Amino acid sequence: MAVQNETYAARIQRKLMKKQHLVDVAAGRKRADLVLKNATYINVFSNELCKGDIAVAKGQIVGMGSYEGETEVDVTGKIVCPGFVDAHIHLESSLVSPKEFARAVLPHGTTTVITDPHEITNVMGTDGIDYMLQATEGLPIDVRFMLPSCVPATPLDESGANLDYRAIDSFYEHGRVQGLAEMMNFVGVINGDAEVISKIVAAQAHHKKIDGHAPGIRGKDLAAYVAAGVYSDHECSDMEDAMAKLRNGQFIMIRDGTAAKNLEALVDLLKQPYYDRCMFCTDDKHPIDLLEKGHIDYIIKKAISYGVDPIVAVKTACHNPARYFALNNRGAIAPGYLADFAVIDNFENFNVELVYKKGVLTCKNGEVQDFPAPEIDDYLVKRAHDTFHVAHLSAEDFKDERPRGVIGLVPGEIVSTDNGYASGVDIEKDILKIAVIERHKNTHHIGLGYLQGYGLKRGAVATSISHDSHNIIVVGTNEADMACAANAIVEHHGGIAIVEDGKLLGGVVLEIAGIMSEESLVTVNEKLEHAKELASEMGVSRGIDPFMTLSFMSLPVIPTLRLTTRGVIDVIKQQYI
Repeated sequence: MAVQNETYAARIQRKLMKKQHLVDVAAGRKRADLVLKNATYINVFSNELCKGDIAVAKGQIVGMGSYEGETEVDVTGKIVCPGFVDAHIHLESSLVSPKEFARAVLPHGTTTVITDPHEITNVMGTDGIDYMLQATEGLPIDVRFMLPSCVPATPLDESGANLDYRAIDSFYEHGRVQGLAEMMNFVGVINGDAEVISKIVAAQAHHKKIDGHAPGIRGKDLAAYVAAGVYSDHECSDMEDAMAKLRNGQFIMIRDGTAAKNLEALVDLLKQPYYDRCMFCTDDKHPIDLLEKGHIDYIIKKAISYGVDPIVAVKTACHNPARYFALNNRGAIAPGYLADFAVIDNFENFNVELVYKKGVLTCKNGEVQDFPAPEIDDYLVKRAHDTFHVAHLSAEDFKDERPRGVIGLVPGEIVSTDNGYASGVDIEKDILKIAVIERHKNTHHIGLGYLQGYGLKRGAVATSISHDSHNIIVVGTNEADMACAANAIVEHHGGIAIVEDGKLLGGVVLEIAGIMSEESLVTVNEKLEHAKELASEMGVSRGIDPFMTLSFMSLPVIPTLRLTTRGVIDVIKQQYI
């Protein structure tokens, strides 16, 4: 730990003494702090299972073989894995605070996550980055950051901030910032837009990684995108797309989260010679998935069930992302690496029984050791709880008889189709009115359109989780209920609302920037599942998540049609229809 006002010479002396101690323990001259006795552990360098004691001193692995320690834990019959790494996630998608997120993923062996805080940054600007950096400081998982590249996602969107490269440049000096997050504005990159490219250039000037987000681009467009300096992609949904990007030098993040599940389609990547260029990520992970399925451990288990070599699956979950993000002291069980472990029962069941972070037991059989919440500046806390600036809405605000574009839902996907135009709600044809209401600057901008395939038969559903600008999005069978649902969101400073006949039936309060709750994951999940059931009773198709599906209808970088605060847009053409 750094010492304030420490001289360079004093720092070197302090680190020298620590290093000498580690060498002494490794050489067997001193006892280790912790020894995992009789371990069977995954060697990610030789791709084999090895046996021996694992010795830990001052949070680092110092050796494997025969060791004695102050604390000894017998792990006979268990398999010790390096702690798992989520290569790309938005912590905000869990709908809870970072502390609650940490409590949710620790039992699943996750010890490091790479987060992109673009959800909260679209609401709060750089204050959002500061909030998340402070809210993740000192947690028993290591939270690393990629800086939001597209705030707003495109010039056609309206968010709480508009950040160029200068706004985020100083954050690269933070010790937990790894690079520039998913460059969603692939159109801007391909066209050589100066403002977009300057963000990539600035990240490279700081010797940082740049992650991608470019579903389905091919040929010279893909070449242009990669040539700009985008090193990875997590939007591959089929092997053709993945191979095109891999052949152009990109690393592939195999995503399996709540909204998008791509592992099955991409499982052949986890073979020679491709798997060294792959890593796992969740992108977005909702409460029920974290509680019932797990996190990265769930993807590993799923991969193994598809026939993937278990060692390859684990390596993809820890070593590969650590190498990609230059986290050179984790992702392996070897001398000099952090003592981050997930101890499992076997490859068949893949139950995580013990989790260690820097040699400290943080979780045993699903029970997380208590830890304090990080301190956050009062200004940032107040700012995060006051993000709605919207005048009271009435039914008249949603009335417009002009023909508007119809966004068609695709079952199981977040892409949409162009279903022509409509001039009004038609429940028989499952055509509903949809609106996006600007909520950051009280502009009274309300984009209107129609949605087909949602299934709602009465009332309205609204949420302040609407990617990525997180304006209020509402869908309904009538304008009065749409207004009521939107007003309920504003009154509660964010969340989800289910309304019928002017009455609020249920929902979830998300008071942190309108996208996260102060409550526990279990409580949020209970309220969320109750709201889902209400939506289903009102007709929403049970095959879709009513709120997650709705939240993506405003994301102007996923084809084909989307809705912003100014109307329906064609994503590929980046123009209103």
